Amino acid sequence: MNEVKKPKKSLFYYYGVVVLGILLFNILAMPYLAQQEIKDVDYGTFMTMTYAKEIGQVEIQENQILFTDKDNTTIYRTGLMDDPNRTQRLFDSGAKFESEIVQQMSPLLSILLSWILPLLIFIGLGQYMSKKFMDKAGGENSLMFGMGRSNAKIYVKSSEGIKFSDVAGEDEAKESLGEIVGYLHDPGKYREIGASMPKGILLVGPPGTGKTMLAKAVAGEADVPFFSMSGSEFVEMFVGMGASKVRDLFKQAKEKAPCIVFIDEIDAIGQKRDGRVMGNDEREQTLNQLLTEMDGFEDNTGVIILAATNRPEALDPALTRPGRFDRRIPVELPDLKGRVDILKVHAKKIKTQENIDYDKIARMASGASGAELANIINEAALRAVRSGRHCATQEDMEESIEVVIAGYQKKNAILTDKEKWTVAYHEIGHALVAAMQNHSAPVQKITIIPRTSGALGYTMQVEEGNHYLMTKEEIENKIATLTGGRAAEEVVFSTISTGASNDIQKATKLARAMITQYGMSEEFDMVALETQVNPYLGDDASLSCSVKTQSEIDRQVVALVKKQHEKARSILTQNRQTLDRLARHLYEKETISGEEFMSILKKSEQPA
Repeated sequence: MNEVKKPKKSLFYYYGVVVLGILLFNILAMPYLAQQEIKDVDYGTFMTMTYAKEIGQVEIQENQILFTDKDNTTIYRTGLMDDPNRTQRLFDSGAKFESEIVQQMSPLLSILLSWILPLLIFIGLGQYMSKKFMDKAGGENSLMFGMGRSNAKIYVKSSEGIKFSDVAGEDEAKESLGEIVGYLHDPGKYREIGASMPKGILLVGPPGTGKTMLAKAVAGEADVPFFSMSGSEFVEMFVGMGASKVRDLFKQAKEKAPCIVFIDEIDAIGQKRDGRVMGNDEREQTLNQLLTEMDGFEDNTGVIILAATNRPEALDPALTRPGRFDRRIPVELPDLKGRVDILKVHAKKIKTQENIDYDKIARMASGASGAELANIINEAALRAVRSGRHCATQEDMEESIEVVIAGYQKKNAILTDKEKWTVAYHEIGHALVAAMQNHSAPVQKITIIPRTSGALGYTMQVEEGNHYLMTKEEIENKIATLTGGRAAEEVVFSTISTGASNDIQKATKLARAMITQYGMSEEFDMVALETQVNPYLGDDASLSCSVKTQSEIDRQVVALVKKQHEKARSILTQNRQTLDRLARHLYEKETISGEEFMSILKKSEQPA
């Protein structure tokens, strides 16, 4: 939709320009206004005018002579020469000796020109701009130079606006929001049965899942004005300005009803009020004003409030109670079908080959958000341009996923022969342990080409379909797979390297989650020992148990990881010849596909 820009420059800007103009006037213009024009002549002209008795006034200074004509209309200046008869000649010519021919500007006139006149202009301009802002903003909202005005972006009706067809992978959310569109199109059928729409609708989900785009799609489908503003834009330096912005925003919304008001990142102003004495008064006043405005809506006014956040647990209960934001619509990460649909929507914006397997790409991009999938498509297009092609290929798509996951290939990174062998065995260790266990995702690709993320190589595993639950055995196998790289180094080289640092972090996190969150410990049974602080931002968790229990958790985590590490080492020891053969093949080719890996593995398993 087309955005209508509003002027963002306050009166501080215009006052600053005027003050700067006064300073420049005094520095540059005043010296020229105060100085009279002086004409330079040679000493011969001075003598000629002396003999001709054409000099009116004369002033002899230390390094120059100033004199005027007979009518005192022009001031002349000449250099000082060694002339002992000069004074007598001037006296005989009738010239008048003066001490100050160049008259200085009077102090009163100087003050009038340099300060009084510009100040009058300054005050007049200020009064004019203040009246203009008052008329435009209206009353109290234009106080403090317009800082209390809402600076919401307004998207008006447009035939090229975002529609539901432009948003893929969120069918449940679109279905819920479709009811809002129906109400805005035909509110009569809702009034007839006595139903009313929720005053506030809260979109919650991880970053990049399309909450803002869904809000714009609602406005596009309903074909109504759309007010968009971020929660942080309400917070001002002066107490009370945020509340004034809220009043101004909802005043505009009521005037343009039916319409949609969208507040992005509402947790910036809607956080829980903790009752501290030295709390954030400005934020709390803004929140209170928002609550008041929502309560002040009359039924069926045609104003729908949408808000988005990825921190729903931080919102004040007064904001999320029924009657305010009483409907919560989750906007989660897309599943396999959703990822396929999102890829196809974004792929329409670029030129691609006709035989693109979007299902395979979607499986490789498991866990990606809508924004990340859009980035993958864009990276594929950029790679095609760098390669001199006119359309993106399947290879471009797959490589773009690796770019998003591990970064670009480091073409100048040269590993020593020993390091290259170590990385090859490390990655084959991961892949071989995964292949030798049940309930493990198939290996898609193995590479030992360094990446800009710092990874010297990686093993990509891709699930064959949607995977919503993980059993205890699957998690244990995944921990064993993570320890397979370190185990391969131990089996082959009888030493260890720093290459397993990321594997160690992932294995430890999984083992701790099994015990503290998933209830997979025989000793603790189904007891929650750890709670997630925010499921949408990093999965941070905090322990909620005694110090003694924490020590027991640490002991069990170490024992669990150690057990799976031993299992991985045992698998690799039993399949040492296969490990060597696969590592040699990877060392020579640097990158192998999952099909190549499984082909060599099956040949190794066949009896000689």
